[in-house]
Amino acid sequence: MTRSRIYLDHAATSPLRPEAKAAMEEGFAIWANPSSPHAEGRKAKQALEDARARVKAALGWDGEVIFTSGASEALWIALNRAKVDRRIVSAVEHDAVFRAAPDAEVVPIADMKAELAREALDAALAKPGKAMVVIQAVNSETGTELIVPGGDHTREIVDRVREAGGLFLCDCSQSAGKRRIPDVDMAVVSSQKLGGPIGIAALLVRDYAMLEPTGGHERGYRQGTENMPAALGFAAALEAGGQETWATDTGQRLDLRDSLREHGEPLIFGPQRSYIIAVAHPTMSAQAQLIRLDAMGFAVSAGSACSSGTLKKSRVLDAFGVPDDVAARTIRVSMGWSTTPEELEAFAEAWRSLS
Repeated sequence: MTRSRIYLDHAATSPLRPEAKAAMEEGFAIWANPSSPHAEGRKAKQALEDARARVKAALGWDGEVIFTSGASEALWIALNRAKVDRRIVSAVEHDAVFRAAPDAEVVPIADMKAELAREALDAALAKPGKAMVVIQAVNSETGTELIVPGGDHTREIVDRVREAGGLFLCDCSQSAGKRRIPDVDMAVVSSQKLGGPIGIAALLVRDYAMLEPTGGHERGYRQGTENMPAALGFAAALEAGGQETWATDTGQRLDLRDSLREHGEPLIFGPQRSYIIAVAHPTMSAQAQLIRLDAMGFAVSAGSACSSGTLKKSRVLDAFGVPDDVAARTIRVSMGWSTTPEELEAFAEAWRSLS
């Protein structure tokens, strides 16, 4: 009997939740453009605004919500339309941040503790001009938690940024729907990482006045017709629940990490979320692992989906101080709402068989 394939690449895209699929089907029946003035358009507009309110409520966000085509566009709008003079980013941000702000000042990670080098951050904030500081909540390649809602380190950074007159943007693509949004000025939330549809995300903004409007849709802060059916799916996926509704619990996911340690080297840098594991094989290259595991029926990756097709060393692992030879043997295993304990056991067995 052939076993079904096992999907362990949720950090790239998580399977669509049934609740999101049903909500999208309702949206497809309201097919008009939400910006049209006629009755059909007004009905679509009402559904879009209902989805916006539900997303805000599910995330516990009392500011504004701008729907975008994905997290990359949300980051681009924040980085290029914010009323700031400079951009300061952590060295382990997603490639989309560096594409959107190629001239940003990069602050390194200090002492392998998943904390920014504070002296470097202070020096960057002290320069002339209003700055936006960008730090992700959870790293997509290692599961490292850089921004902890309510954490002392997070409060200290946010206070430093605000005391310097700057804005704080947090990329919550890998944490939204799993942990609450931190107290920041702007945040990015990705639908596809939490069981919602591909092709929609949200830029959360404390106040529209922080952005320069560009005209078009979304109160004039984004161009392009809104994807109303996807917005409904996004809202439904958030409402379906966070990690408490998953088929696995934290202990089972940490058990997988411990079992991988028996044959490899999980890469841990300070606090880590249990649903993303970066692990280095003792001898086998990442590319060889992916080929072998794919043939065995397992979908995993070698880092961010936006860069895993290249053979270059991961910029993120380099910033975390991972030696080249270890980085070349590192793959990413990521879990989500549909991952089962049996799938984790099957993967651990397959991992042990690699040689």
